[in-house]
Amino acid sequence: MEIVGVIALIGYGIGIWKFWTGFRRTNFSSGRFRLALLWPILIFNKSYRQNFNRALTGR
Repeated sequence: MEIVGVIALIGYGIGIWKFWTGFRRTNFSSGRFRLALLWPILIFNKSYRQNFNRALTGR
């Protein structure tokens, strides 16, 4: 059970880092910190998901 938590935390951290470094590719102009921290919840929003994918892939 502990390994699942560690893997989840690593995935969460990677998501934050990837969004943070690719933020300039999104349509967002502010809220970088908040949007990076809340990505697991906001990913269900279509507009955010599209911007999150832009941040990760550059497309």
